[in-house]
Amino acid sequence: MPHVTPLKLEELVSDGIWTLPRYDADVTPCPIDLSDNTNLWGAPPGVLQELREVPASTLARYPSLYSAPLHASALRYLGIESTPELGLLTGCGSDDVIDTVMRAFGRPGDKVAFSSPTFGMIPIFAELNCLTPVAVPLTAQFDIDAMRLVDVGAKITYVCAPNNPTGTAVSRSALEYILSRARGIVLLDEAYAEFAPETFIDLLMNFERLIVARTFSKAFGLAGLRVGLGIGHVRVCALLERVRGPYRVTSVAERAVLAALAPVTDGLTWVREHAALAVHNRNRFSEELRAMGFDPLPSVANFVLVPASNAQAIARTLIAAGIRVRAFVGLPLEIPCFRESGGAALRIGVGPWPMMQAVLDNITRPAACA
Repeated sequence: MPHVTPLKLEELVSDGIWTLPRYDADVTPCPIDLSDNTNLWGAPPGVLQELREVPASTLARYPSLYSAPLHASALRYLGIESTPELGLLTGCGSDDVIDTVMRAFGRPGDKVAFSSPTFGMIPIFAELNCLTPVAVPLTAQFDIDAMRLVDVGAKITYVCAPNNPTGTAVSRSALEYILSRARGIVLLDEAYAEFAPETFIDLLMNFERLIVARTFSKAFGLAGLRVGLGIGHVRVCALLERVRGPYRVTSVAERAVLAALAPVTDGLTWVREHAALAVHNRNRFSEELRAMGFDPLPSVANFVLVPASNAQAIARTLIAAGIRVRAFVGLPLEIPCFRESGGAALRIGVGPWPMMQAVLDNITRPAACA
């Protein structure tokens, strides 16, 4: 038998890969899971019916190259179907769109600027693409610090609106400041746009450097099918499609999204009604938490972030009651509420009221845990 040279992974793997953390969310089954901000009412009935009718032959064929069947419906939903200078691309979730933007516009060593705290995958995507992540704390009012973000001089500036994990709003003035002064691409993640009082799609008309990411994983209840959108100027989207590559969205997922976007009672109407219900329950839940002595942040998403020095202990108490929430530690101490909590907080997704009542019935009061 010929001599086989041992594989030395350390010499072959790209720089920095060994130090990257593995995304390790707790996925142990739990009766009430409020940890991932998805639609806890499920998927639109029209989608479920469409999936029951998928012919077996569909599974044996490749999907469309670039999800062309989705484009017209998605553009119409976004209100830009009559704007020929704007286009879109699809991806395997909005994560795929974000990663594609970094691969398309980032060269090794370029900076990616983002607010802190924000979507935890951003520094990981940056490092995977040999880029340098630069975090800038949110302001004391939980807005993005536009001046400091611009001062980074980044090739790519990432903004999440509403922001995850804080759930807080981004001001239009701060975003316009960045768009007017940034030297590179501005990537706006609107994963939670359906729950917010304001979105920023309209800014695409004035700023070619802007790319907006959307997802069908949250309000649309299709997280298991992984479909995201990137919206921008046509020539930007054409470039991103080249980088993204073909066949990123399955045929089954395409059919589901088309059913969800259909302007009927069991499609888009259902999505909008349940997004409004999530907003109502979010506000009611926040009021109940305040009455118990907590101080949740002012959320415009479908979750609330609750600073608490004993967040991990509270999360353990809830998991023992069959309720999963997300405990955060190491949040930036430059922000006063996190300095008071030692950088710890609970993120709690919002769903049907019986789920929220279960949290209220089992959450440990702050005074009892001090």
